[in-house]
Amino acid sequence: MTMAGLWGVSPWRSVAAECARRGEPAVVAGCVDLLLGREVDDDLVLALGGPHATFVLGGAEGGRGGYWPRVWACRGLLYAWEDSAAPAVVQALTADKWRVREMAARVIARHRVEAAIEAVASLQWDPVARVRAAGERAVVALHVEETRAPRTKSAGRASDRPGSSLPRSQPPS
Repeated sequence: MTMAGLWGVSPWRSVAAECARRGEPAVVAGCVDLLLGREVDDDLVLALGGPHATFVLGGAEGGRGGYWPRVWACRGLLYAWEDSAAPAVVQALTADKWRVREMAARVIARHRVEAAIEAVASLQWDPVARVRAAGERAVVALHVEETRAPRTKSAGRASDRPGSSLPRSQPPS
């Protein structure tokens, strides 16, 4: 069963709906708070985590302090982005759980977080193949960004840039 079939919507659509409800800056701030281990409201966790979030909020699999909320926060940042989230995502590259590191590398690749080049390059020594692969893709994405026409270091909100997280008519590949 696909994620959309189980959830009723795709993670991208769920994040987009949450952005429409509370605003993209608030969703990004909530994702950063989750990454940093701060409390956020249950509705945001449910929007980011889908049906599985109910179990985690009930204390299963480490509960709010477990790694799933951090994975979901990174996934949320794939679709809702502001440059202010970059330091928390870079920090997530050193998380003790591999799924958090992998998803953080994906976020860095998606949003071309140039300041993270050394941190994602260090993932080449990660013990988990999926993390190494995500790190390599991020390094390649950042290298490709360097070879394109120059742009400012801080390009503003993701939704203002071509290929950005919101709005989109379909989920990214």
